[in-house]
Amino acid sequence: MTAHPTVSDLRMDATARLAAAGIETAAVDAELLIGHVLGMSRGQVQAKAVTGAPVSAEDGDAILVAVERRAAREPLQHITGLAPFRSLELAVGPGVFVPRPETEQVVQYAIDALRAVASPNPVGVDLGTGSGAIALAMATEVPHATVYGVENSPLAFVWAKQNFRDSGADNAHVVFIPLADALPDLDGAVDVVISNPPYIPTGAIPRDPEVRLHDPEHALYGGEDGLDVVRQVSTTAMRLLRHGGTLVMEHGELQAAAIGALLAADGWNAVAHHRDLLGRDRATTALR
Repeated sequence: MTAHPTVSDLRMDATARLAAAGIETAAVDAELLIGHVLGMSRGQVQAKAVTGAPVSAEDGDAILVAVERRAAREPLQHITGLAPFRSLELAVGPGVFVPRPETEQVVQYAIDALRAVASPNPVGVDLGTGSGAIALAMATEVPHATVYGVENSPLAFVWAKQNFRDSGADNAHVVFIPLADALPDLDGAVDVVISNPPYIPTGAIPRDPEVRLHDPEHALYGGEDGLDVVRQVSTTAMRLLRHGGTLVMEHGELQAAAIGALLAADGWNAVAHHRDLLGRDRATTALR
């Protein structure tokens, strides 16, 4: 590569390297990594590639380092330090679960339920908030609600605190406490509880290296059958919610029946499963 490569050169090289590493979104990731180093959007990168804009040797080297990290299957969001989620841009890195696009659909059920509450100040709780993605989406999209994010991982809590602070949402609060002990002052007063708990069985190893090597085990594994934390969420949510309140839970595509039976046994009503855009059962809702 020349001492002063062009954006087009770098984009082609990066795309080829990432594709060779087995990354399905190689072209998109290449543009996002170049944009991260150059301080540009994907659209700006594309425009600069068309015009043959040159890049300094220093920036070219930085882009190469970023591409090599991604080719080693480090999550894109760990390299850029940012993860988009609905209308938010969240700070993420080692120690916190990177929010997934499919969760954007799941949180809509909680947002809709909050909006439907007759109270002028509905209350929402996100159990296991991680980066704060779910709680902050609820708080920013339902600004008349009060939303609490609960987290029990010290590493994740650092990221959550940063994102809650940076969001500027004064109706969002993050609390460090075990899920079983969460928010006793709100017993029977919460309108919506949502959780994306760890639900992978201990013996099941995730296929993607990005997940297997970089997502915290604390956020992935839910015991032998994957449902240990789901059971705790059910118990805590039953304590927190008012009568008629809504529980929303994300889970693995093969767990809907087991979770439905668990919730029914715990006394939940109107248990319903919801499919994602690919037709997989990835969310369950229930009423207190």
